[in-house]
Amino acid sequence: MQSIVHFRGPIEFRLRSMAVVSQSIVEVGIRRAQKGPHRPGWNWFMELGTEILKRQVRTAFEMHDVERARLHLDSFLFGPAEIPDVTITHLKEKEFRGSWFLPKTASDLTTMLYFHGGGYSFYPQAYANFVALLARITNTRIFALDYRLTPQHRFPAQLKDAVRAYRWLLNHQSDGSDLIVAGDSAGGNLTLALLLAARDESLPMPALAIALSPPTDFESDRLQINDLNSDWIDKPMLEQWADWFCDLDQRRNPLVSPWVADLRGLPPIYLQAGRAEILYDSIQAFADRARGRGADVVLESWEDMNHDFQLFGPYVWQSREALQRVREIIDARVRKPADSRTVAN
Repeated sequence: MQSIVHFRGPIEFRLRSMAVVSQSIVEVGIRRAQKGPHRPGWNWFMELGTEILKRQVRTAFEMHDVERARLHLDSFLFGPAEIPDVTITHLKEKEFRGSWFLPKTASDLTTMLYFHGGGYSFYPQAYANFVALLARITNTRIFALDYRLTPQHRFPAQLKDAVRAYRWLLNHQSDGSDLIVAGDSAGGNLTLALLLAARDESLPMPALAIALSPPTDFESDRLQINDLNSDWIDKPMLEQWADWFCDLDQRRNPLVSPWVADLRGLPPIYLQAGRAEILYDSIQAFADRARGRGADVVLESWEDMNHDFQLFGPYVWQSREALQRVREIIDARVRKPADSRTVAN
């Protein structure tokens, strides 16, 4: 049986991650034996993965040193060691860098520009597995941008990198008609910001935008009041990421908080969220406001799921279903098979 737990990097961080995993296994096992699953829709992997993520991210913040925190988060991978049938090639241009993820079965020229999550501050190596899985499931070639990270590089550095990569793809790979822009968490926020910037610079629009669990409002306290133990991020984490990302007087900028943006002239936007995630209310508010102003925005949500639940990949049925829905949306909106040209709302 293939292992789904992998440790890497300096021994100090591997040992710390091993301790986190061991404690999580014990506590989740005891809790489930005594009380059953934390939420009705959680299997063992979902509950254990949530506990590990919560402890890993909390430990990273307690280090008060972002470089050490990055080493800590890179020391552990929960899931398959690699995704078969996807070739990864690194690319470094003068003004940006990233990696191509090319599924061997890809049969058309559909391209996705992908922005990773991590609060604009972290880019764990485990993301390579997730992007590769996304490429394989959607049968889409993906360019994952390695944008500059906070707190060393604050807003608008990430957006500048995104626009440069987008321009490069338009010039070398696509005219926009078969181009998708997508991202999760902070990368979902960057996806929405890129659409606004591209429109305002009169660049060709992509065919579709996809945002998974995107922060949409950095200014307000519009956070879901629910059982916060169900999510692996909390409000202090969000506040720290926001402080690293931008100044207080920048948080009403539509390129930071797309909730206040004029969304006219944008391509279709497809959103996913978990109803148990701390950002759910703000994502729902963004979708409602956008639709009320005529934007083509679809939000699909999953009961009991928390932030970025798609990262649990093949081990949680809701995650598998959500990623398959991404494939279906791409087929309907970009590839446009004759029998499927619309997205159900």
